[in-house]
Amino acid sequence: MNPKAAIFLLAGAIGITAGSLRLEAQTSSQSLDPILKPTLQPSAVTAFQLQKYLMKRIPRLPTPARPETWQAETQKLRKHMLDDIAFHGWPREWVESGPKFEDVSAVETGQGYRVCKLRYEIVPGFQSTALLYEPEPLAGHVPAILNVNGHDPQGKAAEYKQKRCINFAKRGILALSLEWPGFGELSQPENSHDFGAHLDLAGANALGFFYLAMRRGLDYLATLPHADPTRLGVSGLSGGGWQTIVLSALDERVAVAVEVAGFGSLQSNLTHPVDTDEIEENPTDFTEGEDYPYLVAMRAPRPTLLIHNAEDDCCFRADLVKPYIYDQIKPFFGLFGREDFLAWHENTDPSTHNYQIDNRQQAYGFFARHFGLSTPSHEIPSDAEIGTLEELKVGVPADNLTLLGLARRLARGITRPPLPEAPAERATWAAAERPRLESILRFKPVTVENAWRLWNTKNKDVQSLSYRFDFSDGLSAVGVWVRAIAAAPKATATLVLNDKGKKATGQTVSKRVNRGEQVLAFEPLFNGETIPQDPDSTDWEGLTATMGDRPLGIQAAQLLAVIDWWKAANRNEPVRLETSGYRTQALGLVAAALEPTNFREIVNTEGIRSLSYLFDAPVPWRSAPELFCLDLYKEFDVDRLAAMAAPARVIAVENVEDTLPK
Repeated sequence: MNPKAAIFLLAGAIGITAGSLRLEAQTSSQSLDPILKPTLQPSAVTAFQLQKYLMKRIPRLPTPARPETWQAETQKLRKHMLDDIAFHGWPREWVESGPKFEDVSAVETGQGYRVCKLRYEIVPGFQSTALLYEPEPLAGHVPAILNVNGHDPQGKAAEYKQKRCINFAKRGILALSLEWPGFGELSQPENSHDFGAHLDLAGANALGFFYLAMRRGLDYLATLPHADPTRLGVSGLSGGGWQTIVLSALDERVAVAVEVAGFGSLQSNLTHPVDTDEIEENPTDFTEGEDYPYLVAMRAPRPTLLIHNAEDDCCFRADLVKPYIYDQIKPFFGLFGREDFLAWHENTDPSTHNYQIDNRQQAYGFFARHFGLSTPSHEIPSDAEIGTLEELKVGVPADNLTLLGLARRLARGITRPPLPEAPAERATWAAAERPRLESILRFKPVTVENAWRLWNTKNKDVQSLSYRFDFSDGLSAVGVWVRAIAAAPKATATLVLNDKGKKATGQTVSKRVNRGEQVLAFEPLFNGETIPQDPDSTDWEGLTATMGDRPLGIQAAQLLAVIDWWKAANRNEPVRLETSGYRTQALGLVAAALEPTNFREIVNTEGIRSLSYLFDAPVPWRSAPELFCLDLYKEFDVDRLAAMAAPARVIAVENVEDTLPK
């Protein structure tokens, strides 16, 4: 017998009329795949929208008329960028402490210089290493140059860096070569720069660590008895070039700077975002109100050489960055009558990402000219003097901290007041905490300007509508609405989120549709198919955070806007929310904590009990970038967000910790 006919016979036998019987759909995850899996918006569209959104926030350079005006402004900028941004959350005693360098041993080369092996403290418990190339004989006061590393696995043992330091020493210049966490002797996996995101989560801007790591070297050089404090320089390639421009702009002691392929402007970074794929290059809030060209302008009138490569195979090609970081900055040096003190060199041999002989000789000549030396600009041969990684090893303690270890230490030191027990006190507490959460998330409400219907289905007892939601800030998201054809027009509304996007929501959507509910499988920005182009090689979330927004705050605003849109069509009743995974769990909880009346119930599957899991697992930054929100764990945790969501019920079905091997 036909199954539906059997149901009608059974209904008649027990006295149910045909008019009162509603047959619901019986879906499965597989039957919903054709509805949930098709792409609704190409990733290139999302990337373009995000580019436009961020480009509106690029600050314009000021146009000071007098040198003293710009000097006063640079003092304010320096203080703001250091005190309010770089050192946000860092203990003042660490920031203000002097250099702590230890002489380990010395190598007499017999080539007119000696190499001193040094170990030094970045922060308590975290040691790094360095080499000091010291001219012999050494008399009087001589120039000193800090040589910083890029992302080179060899670290301070990189051949081109050794040759540069040797040549400086043979020219009578003290040359300090620093190791960089993540490379050379500090190449431990937990020193990957991505773990800087865990510092942010614990409440200490990752930029502060990277800044201290390089500033310690400058502090040390300034204390050397033979170093001339008026002739201090900095130079480096790539990540070392980034360090060069940041340190030399924010520390007035740097008299001369030679940067190589280390930075661009927000204009070039947003149009060519693969250039800035490292967390230190996009530190939180660093370009909120400023931009990298500001750093060059802050150098005026101190001599500054920018070297970029014509066909760089890494980043910051000369023709792509020159208009922003050089051409438009010349007038700032002109204010002081020193337009020639900002110099530019485009390398065409080998033209790729390098600090090889052409670029080195440009540096030798520039430093000599502005340090008042008569030394030649050609390179002094030193091939036979290059040491191996093992020969240049200094050694660090076995229990030396790592970036992740430092973040864990900071996280363990966080304490929060207990949650109020009485319902009335808890409600008062939650209301007082909301502005703090809004501030941490940089939360800005948006509205749905258009809900475009992109596609639909209507068969086998199920109907669906696929949407693109355009928001008032110019960004967008997508979603698929599903219900049984026979379901009540305004049935219970459940919104579904999954860390893997809507294509992975089939099981949850099927279960709710089979219960007679209407369901919206939603993908906010940075989720599922709304991840912009090249997520593995482009730090879109970092670009968003460095300009002052928070990806998690944008997602929360989109989720709440879509709920408001949906509620308007559903008697303005609160919705159910089901999430799968700790990324969407956090999104759902922060949204409910901000606007609890929008939610009736929140069910989390494969969530976490605490954000401490991100430190303990550890969860890689690139696996959940929006969760590494500056100060989030310092001020809030899962339990506090759930308490702020009241009166909505928060239910944890299964936590990821429960599925891990014991």
